[in-house]
Amino acid sequence: MNTLDTYNFADKRAVMRVDFNVPLDKDLNITDDTRIRMATRSVMKILNDGGSVVLLSHLGRPKGGYEKKFSLESLVARLTQEYGREVQWGGDVLGDEAAQKAEALQPGQVLLLDNVRFYKEEEGGDQEFAAKLAKLGTVYVNDAFGTAHRAHASTAVMANSFAAQDRVGGYLLQSELDNAKKVLEEAERPFTAIMGGAKISDKILIIEKLLDKVDNLLIGGGMAYTFAVAQGGKVGSSLLEADKVDLARELIQKAKEKGVNLVLPTDSLIANKFANDAETKEAPNTDIPEGWMGLDLGPESREAFTAIIRDSKTILWNGPMGVFEMSNFAKGTEQVAHAIAEATAKGAYSLIGGGDSAAAVQQLGFGEQVSYISTGGGALLEYMEGKELPGVVALG
Repeated sequence: MNTLDTYNFADKRAVMRVDFNVPLDKDLNITDDTRIRMATRSVMKILNDGGSVVLLSHLGRPKGGYEKKFSLESLVARLTQEYGREVQWGGDVLGDEAAQKAEALQPGQVLLLDNVRFYKEEEGGDQEFAAKLAKLGTVYVNDAFGTAHRAHASTAVMANSFAAQDRVGGYLLQSELDNAKKVLEEAERPFTAIMGGAKISDKILIIEKLLDKVDNLLIGGGMAYTFAVAQGGKVGSSLLEADKVDLARELIQKAKEKGVNLVLPTDSLIANKFANDAETKEAPNTDIPEGWMGLDLGPESREAFTAIIRDSKTILWNGPMGVFEMSNFAKGTEQVAHAIAEATAKGAYSLIGGGDSAAAVQQLGFGEQVSYISTGGGALLEYMEGKELPGVVALG
């Protein structure tokens, strides 16, 4: 893969796929600009070389056609501030204005175009649509790791319209791959993986892959209750994938056979309804009363998890330990984040696997205290499962 450091962008016009899928409030103000900041180093390298940049991104999930709340126009002011220069607005990616402004770009100038997902052809990976996008630049740069696992028009297909030497991976994309490889291929032991979130079905492949690599595998979040049933327990109204109980049983057995310390919660903070103001109490994970649901790790489980994490040298975390969006059920996630920060301070390498885990770490104030926070939950998991990412493969 060609990297930014091996390419001179002088007098080149880079059409650059970024991931500016940032959260916005009801007034279209950006509430977290992490994804914007993560792409800045790549943009500035091109501009400082004497090149110009045409930025392409998606935002949200528009249903087809223009929707103001999903328009990238609301990002122009923030990007102008970020790059210290005017960012021009070009509107519709296939419009005449976009084509004319792209053609007229001078070295050091930046043009932002509207949401590529306003066209259904984007997610369909349409070749004709991709070829039209490719005409916006003379070199293709992909720095959108968060969508690298999608074979969409702008993330993979349009690369085919450029010569091999003019397809380049951005700094963020390279950094994501390097950090994933560090965990997969160079992990210092003890290596602990923490898997949370709602469903085993979302994490089957990564759990099976990790059983060949880790010393400790900690399971939290909603998926823990399917494991509790596999152990013969009762989980009340807790989240349960009844059709995955046998699979959970198999994973427990595989962990034993491979000598992996599979750690399941022993207790939960349970509630009588799914609400922050619910009545709560503690219960064994395998004996939750009817009408009650587990929404967070209990105190015994929190202590067991954090003790293992503090003694680890390599840590991978994907998925919260409870319903951390509700303050009364955030303690498990918070204590895990705190333990990861402590281990990192002592020299451990910690990779936070995007999505809700990344949001939790940032929200709880530990963002600067871990080694690396991935910008792509799904892309990172697929890469670690051993799958090829179309957005990376397309770069050659």
